[in-house]
Amino acid sequence: MDRGEAERVQRLVGFSSDPNGGNPAGVVLDAVGLSDADMLRIAADVGYSETAFVFPRGEREHDIRFFSPKAEVSFCGHATIATAVALAERDGTGRIDLHTRAGLITVDTQVDGSGRPTATLTSVPTSVRDVEPAILDEALAALGWSGDDLDPDLPPRIAFGGNDHLVLAVSTREKLAALSYDFDRLGKLMADQDWTTLQLVWRESPELFHARDPFPPGGVVEDAATGAAAAAFGGYLKHLGLVTPPTAFRIHQGFDMGRPSILDVEVAADHDRIRVTGTAARIQ
Repeated sequence: MDRGEAERVQRLVGFSSDPNGGNPAGVVLDAVGLSDADMLRIAADVGYSETAFVFPRGEREHDIRFFSPKAEVSFCGHATIATAVALAERDGTGRIDLHTRAGLITVDTQVDGSGRPTATLTSVPTSVRDVEPAILDEALAALGWSGDDLDPDLPPRIAFGGNDHLVLAVSTREKLAALSYDFDRLGKLMADQDWTTLQLVWRESPELFHARDPFPPGGVVEDAATGAAAAAFGGYLKHLGLVTPPTAFRIHQGFDMGRPSILDVEVAADHDRIRVTGTAARIQ
């Protein structure tokens, strides 16, 4: 990046009030004039899992694009939260309409009781589909897992909430904590299947899940917070009848990599859009 480009990039973490937690994101609030090649180059220079580029449309309405260091991503939850907080700090709190490659994402920004800015995104409609047995076997092999490691009450599925994510639930917290996978093998499979991340989860209780999200297609070993996957997972639980909506639950992510993140998820009874809430903090 040249100096002018570097000065346009804000750096925040999504889903944490501590800059040492959460998932870092680059945010460019006015990306007018940047080409696709420019945005990809800037994202690679920033080096975070995603950088968001905002193109103003009108009052509190924007186009937004997300780039990993390797490619454009249709939707990114933690960068959406970071962008919404940055916009709220500049323009004031309230509703923001963000037009993504995946569809319209509305974000409600507010200040919580402790004075922290928070943002709640509402996803595109979620959906779930089966995963082919051979594809599942390859994913498990890349992870070094077997079918016996999985929670039989949370079956493998491909869940969509703006991007596709393979959902795999393990039966023990220890198995999730010990994650170590074949980066190249899993990356090839995910690229072939057009999966953005794997949503690897362990259910502590109906109200609390722990998650880890490998992201090799973006050149990142693991995401510390994945709002898109959280939305997809909320849809997964609803579509499979594993929760009774309306309901809410929390996801702890990033704890095993030293970047704790909190994602609060709401599942409605009357539609298939999922709400995901988090805060953001600036990286000094």
